[in-house]
Amino acid sequence: MNTKDKLLINLKKSSGIWISGEALSKKLSVSRAAISKHIRALKEQGYDIESATKKGYLLKKISDRVLESEIVDGLETKVFGKKKIVYFQETDSTNTQAKILAEQGAPEGTVVIAEKQTKGRGRKGRSWLSPDGDGIYMSVILRPDIPPFEAPRITLLTAVALAEALISQVQLELRIKWPNDILIHGKKIAGILTEISSEMDVIDYIVVGLGLNVNTLPDKFTEDLKKQSTSVLIETGEPFSRVKLVQAFLHWFERYYDILTTRGFTSIIKRWRELADIIGKEIRVDGIGKTYTGKVLTVDDDGVLILKDKHGQTHRIISGDVTLT
Repeated sequence: MNTKDKLLINLKKSSGIWISGEALSKKLSVSRAAISKHIRALKEQGYDIESATKKGYLLKKISDRVLESEIVDGLETKVFGKKKIVYFQETDSTNTQAKILAEQGAPEGTVVIAEKQTKGRGRKGRSWLSPDGDGIYMSVILRPDIPPFEAPRITLLTAVALAEALISQVQLELRIKWPNDILIHGKKIAGILTEISSEMDVIDYIVVGLGLNVNTLPDKFTEDLKKQSTSVLIETGEPFSRVKLVQAFLHWFERYYDILTTRGFTSIIKRWRELADIIGKEIRVDGIGKTYTGKVLTVDDDGVLILKDKHGQTHRIISGDVTLT
């Protein structure tokens, strides 16, 4: 832990009480000048710290950024987010950065998170709106000991974990749209992008990226997106702590990931089906170069959509855009 982080811990512990620069200097075994320098750095990160002669320093407000120091403080995980969190004020894409780190050997559970993405990506090459400081744009590196053909299960697992995090924190009624979007009142609040690097029979790594609209106001969406997108703020009428949602997601993500690696996928896909509520529904699926319509028979244990068309023919659909009919 560096000096700046230790300083922040001491300011938090003071709990509304002034703490002198001299006391901090002695406690952290650094000069008063170093304390002043780190105070300036914390202010630049969004912490509201009041300074006064003969009084010292007073932490008035925690930063609302998704900083490593805030995420780790109170994070209830064993691995995810505990080994490494890489924070960007701005980056092209957290998935892109996570893949670079994974190629360099970053450990499982490494988190990449940003305040803003300039090239946020969704499925099928689509872009993901990533306004500065409004949402959660993060990626997690996984190195699961599963065969590559089971990798799609990670996407469904992530959707369940994100849904559980939202339910636990903001009590919103939501649905998972196959395979990996989170909807509230039919509007998209979150999306997931899973990318894999593997050989014939071995997974090198999986990068799971998610974008979650938290404090996004309606006027931040384009006219097209306004019709189909929403945010926690829009749905509840109140802004919400992004850090708390990041912590909740990592908690549920690690919990379900542990279930997958120790007990298998059965209970996870059962929960996915409960949250998706798609079985028996009439839908249209727009795939690559082909459209399917019919009734959903089930979603199998590999996340494949099983659909029966009006001619009685059964189709196994791996990917596509679903619309209720």
